[in-house]
Amino acid sequence: MPEWQQCLDAGLKVDSTVAYFWQLKAMPYFKARKYEVGMVYIDKAVKYDRKRYLSYRAFIKCIFAKTYKDAITDFEACIEMEGNTYVMDHTYQFHIALSYLQLNEFEKAEAIFKKDISEQEEEWGEAHYLDLFYYGISKYEQGKWEEALYEFNKSLAIAPMFSDVEYYKALCLYRLSRFDECQALLKTAKEHAEEGFSFNEDNAIYETYPYQVRW
Repeated sequence: MPEWQQCLDAGLKVDSTVAYFWQLKAMPYFKARKYEVGMVYIDKAVKYDRKRYLSYRAFIKCIFAKTYKDAITDFEACIEMEGNTYVMDHTYQFHIALSYLQLNEFEKAEAIFKKDISEQEEEWGEAHYLDLFYYGISKYEQGKWEEALYEFNKSLAIAPMFSDVEYYKALCLYRLSRFDECQALLKTAKEHAEEGFSFNEDNAIYETYPYQVRW
């Protein structure tokens, strides 16, 4: 870390307006969970190259720092600037919906996931299995067990051994008094988790994702 920062500081002495240098200074602090320290530097990156780094800062706020209201503000600005495009393999709307989910605004999250998934299915033929999982979670949190089950099944059709989805599907089965199915699926989910079939997002090695199961 010290050598890394010293090299970047040397570059910034030559030109302090290079946004990439500020982003590189921020990155290791986020991975070390020193969010406030890193945010000072990523703010500088956004200052000097807003188009390139605003979505990155929004992602950091959503997944790392977990400042969800600020994340929503940044992502909405991103959409206004360039439309609902992608950061870290997921749409801006996905991250907004995920932020609302974490703020317990489940109806808002559900509505945004529904729209975003519909657009993905229209463009690509299917939505990302993680979007479907969280869409199911937004319904699960509102006690819509059958509807949540439907979305979890759609997610599992794409990622059939995703243990976290299996876990929440099992909880829905329990709520629907399908106890034998619940018990069997929990056993399967734990086996798949032990085999490593959980979140495979690149940043999952640094951060626990919302609703990620810790066995």
